[in-house]
Amino acid sequence: MLSDTHSYLDEPILKFCRDADEIWHAGDWGADVDEKLIKLNIPVRGVYGNIDGSQIRTIYAEINRFETEGIKVIIKHIGGYPGHYAVGVKQILMQEKPAIFISGHSHILKVIRDPTIPGLLHLNPGAAGISGFHQIRTMLKFKIDHGKIFDMNVIELGKRA
Repeated sequence: MLSDTHSYLDEPILKFCRDADEIWHAGDWGADVDEKLIKLNIPVRGVYGNIDGSQIRTIYAEINRFETEGIKVIIKHIGGYPGHYAVGVKQILMQEKPAIFISGHSHILKVIRDPTIPGLLHLNPGAAGISGFHQIRTMLKFKIDHGKIFDMNVIELGKRA
């Protein structure tokens, strides 16, 4: 899972994507990123971010809701995090009760449980691109099988610049 590539894909990102069963992108793709990921012939799920233009916005929605391996997932680029959700997000999470809520935008890696929503794991993969204020480029890799989330790994891709 990655976010905030801002038109940047390099071999370290692609290496981890090639090993995935699915690629999830939490928005701010930038130019050509989705096309390059799709060429890997691995299913790609995602949402558009605030920098994404009409091409990405016609392919990806603002909110992506899906279920995989018995786990309900919601992705939204500007979603916030437990205690600091964006307007309307907590209401969606309370109503839909996903096991995983993924957001991007902040460029800050987070893997935390929401104590106010039972069973909710919030994930923000940080930023995989080189644009922004983050120092280390990051993404997340994990497994989901029969309703269980496990083997969560933070992937450090190197310094931003």
